[in-house]
Order: sequence, then C-alpha cells, then structure tokens
Amino acid sequence: MSKFKSFLQRKGVDMTWKAYFVDALGAMALGLFASLLIGTIFQTLGDKTGIEAFETIAKYAKAATGAAIAVAIAYKLGCEGLVLFSAIAVGIAGNELGGPMGAYVAVIVAIELGKMVYKETQVDILVTPAVVIISGVLMAYLAGAPIQKVMTALGTFIENATQMQPFLMGIIVSVVIGSVLTLPISSAAICLAIGLGGIAGGAATAGCCAQMIGFAVLSFRENRWGGLVAQGLGTSMLQMGNIVKNPRIWIPVLLTAAITGPISTCIFHLENIPIGSGMGTCGLVGPIGIYTAMPEGGANMWIGMGLVCFVLPAVLTWLFGLILRKIGWIKEGDLKIDC
Repeated sequence: MSKFKSFLQRKGVDMTWKAYFVDALGAMALGLFASLLIGTIFQTLGDKTGIEAFETIAKYAKAATGAAIAVAIAYKLGCEGLVLFSAIAVGIAGNELGGPMGAYVAVIVAIELGKMVYKETQVDILVTPAVVIISGVLMAYLAGAPIQKVMTALGTFIENATQMQPFLMGIIVSVVIGSVLTLPISSAAICLAIGLGGIAGGAATAGCCAQMIGFAVLSFRENRWGGLVAQGLGTSMLQMGNIVKNPRIWIPVLLTAAITGPISTCIFHLENIPIGSGMGTCGLVGPIGIYTAMPEGGANMWIGMGLVCFVLPAVLTWLFGLILRKIGWIKEGDLKIDC
C-alpha cells in the first residue's frame, strides 16, 4: 500500500476532498465562465440588439463548454502534455452525454488514470491519449445520463418546492446557496449542475448578492473602496479566513440573505437562469441573468433587482453589523482583507 501511495504522489494524483470538490469544482466554474457564461451574455446582447455577430460569438462560445471544463479541471489538477490535451475530447463527450456534471466526473476519472500512465512507456504518444480518451468517454457513456437525470431531478424538486412554499424555500435556498458562494466551493457550478433556475434561481441570486454586497459594505471601514469592489464585484470568499477566526462576522450577511430570499420569491417573483443563479454580483452576472430570464419583466423586475441585489443587502447588513459591533461580537479589524 505504501508503494502505491508513493506512486500516486509521484504521479501527482491527489485523491482528496479538497482536490475534487474544491479545486476541481472551482476550476469547472471557471471553464463555464469562459464558455457557456460569456456565450449566454453575448446571446442576450444578440437577442436585444439584433446584431448577428453577437449571436455567432455566442454559438461558438457555448459549443466550447465541454472542452473549457476539461481544460480548466485538468490544468487545476496539475495535468500537462498529452493528459491535458487529451482531456478536451473527454470534456466534450461528458458534456454531450451528461451535461456539465457529466463532464466533471468523466474528466476527473480520465485525467487521474492518464497521470498514472503518462511517460511510463516507450509509446507514450499512443498510450496516454488512448487511456485518457477511452476511460473518459466510457465513463461519460455509462454515468453521464444517470448523473444528468439526478441533477435535473434535484433542480426540478428545489424549483417546484420553491413555487409551492416560496417563503420557506426562499429563505433556505438564499441562505444555503449564498453560504456556498462564500465557502471555497463553486456555487455557480452547483447551480448549473442541478439546473437551478426560475424562481428558485432568483432566491439563490438573492443569497449570493447578500453575501457579496453585504460583506463589501460590512467591511468598508476596514477595507475601503478596494475591498468594496473586490468583494462586491469579485467574491465574498475573500472573507473566508476571517470567518474561520470569528464566525460571528457571518451573522449579519446570513440574516440579510434570510430576508432578501423570500422578498425575491414572494414579492417580486424574480427568476434567473442556472448559469447566473450562483453568481451574485460577480461581474454583474446575477443581475444580467435575471434580465435574461425575465426580458419582459418591466418595472417590477427592475425595482426588485435593484432592491434584492444591491440596496437591501447593503442596508440590512450594515444595520445588523452595527448592532453586532455595538455588543462586541464584531471588533475593529475582524473583516480586514488583503485587497
């Protein structure tokens, strides 16, 4: 067993939760951003402006989804050479047969096997691509459809539950997905994997915006304008280290998410598309997703978007934070980040 562990270590195969569910999932999200997400934005631009060039860009960007996922995951997990290049075919197959999560599973299996054989034979140029592509496509073929069915069923269940119980599920979805956004796990990848759209997607967006805008405003006295932009348009994950030191700094943001979630579902009935549901205000993708999902939403959508995504997270988190600062649960410097 020790020899096998040494072999895996030498080949760069790290079978850990962090590698597969933090690093790989985060990389998967980046691959999605570089293909499906940007393609969706250009598709919206094309639909609204009638400019054919935008639609052409969208078409090819979306078509690259599986390949982008594969390259992103392979790169993050330390693949190089033939393993990295061969993973592209696996990503395409995985996405075609099982969606983004199918690509995720197929690519991980394929590249880890590929690492084990890479440069171990005299005919590496044949062996490595064959092992990667055969194992990956086989995994995609066997597991892709079941994975896609499970993910779709889960997303449908959450969306239906939110429609039937908009207040309760608005709270749950907002708080949970928002928390995942701040944790070192990709909320965007999860939302897309389960197809979390519609009114549940709106609640997820509310929670993500509460985390990002909330932490940006809550920590303004420590981080000033740089922190406001880094967290408000970047990621609330920057506060993860501070949360570990003092978990109480998370309370104002979580309370805000618990309020804005049901406001989104019960009052404004905001919807989103899966690729935008877990993004919040990162690059303004969440609001763009709401507009994409509700192109005829009118004034109700714009008012709801403004309040749920920006105004309420800023005001409520600031108020809750003020209370916690006064009672000593949050102290000066607790929210300081390097930005």
